[in-house]
Amino acid sequence: MAQTRIALIRHGAYHQKVDTPSALQPFPLTVQGISEIRQQAQQFSRLLTDKGWRLASHVHSSPLLRAWQTAQIYIQELNDFFIEPPVHLQFPALVERSVGNVANLTTREIEQLLVEDPRYDPAPSGWKSDSEYCLPFLGAESLMAAGARVARHIESQCAETTSNTVQLIVGHGAAMRHAACHLNVMQFCDIKKLSMHHAHPVVLEKTDTEWQHIAGQWKIRKAGSEAKD
Repeated sequence: MAQTRIALIRHGAYHQKVDTPSALQPFPLTVQGISEIRQQAQQFSRLLTDKGWRLASHVHSSPLLRAWQTAQIYIQELNDFFIEPPVHLQFPALVERSVGNVANLTTREIEQLLVEDPRYDPAPSGWKSDSEYCLPFLGAESLMAAGARVARHIESQCAETTSNTVQLIVGHGAAMRHAACHLNVMQFCDIKKLSMHHAHPVVLEKTDTEWQHIAGQWKIRKAGSEAKD
């Protein structure tokens, strides 16, 4: 029976610019973020031991520094679990939703550009967390489009695993959450209700044609809280 088992891991806390929606920011992990990743990796090692799972040798990550660092820490902490010496591969397809040529501008700056450009309508309320909305700027994409990109990578680039192996995929919360929707392991209506804990693996398994969520917990948002990740 064909099988693929993956662990989706959101990067750790990083030095993020305030009120800046672009996840293409190039900044590194914080000290606290590094510590949390090590703790989460050690917890995951206990799950691996309990399940009798090993790690596939290829580790996939987004090339953004915070995701690359998170993958490196996981490799260090779980080195003994790999079936072969680990190989860390970086894929642009795993980056977070792009806002195109307004990358790394603040929310206010982006919204002001929309007001000043006669070709565009003002940004709708809550646009940052609207799964379907796409900024009209060059290179921008919607959250659902980013999720489709990540889902395509998972379907096409993640090799079949053996019955006791897991492949690590390190990326970004919103893109992976929307990918989970495309893979039919999360309903669209739940996307805004759920998030991902920093560095906490969510394990998905595909047997034949159907994906399912088998381990690790999504982060449940508090009722009425703004979706920021």
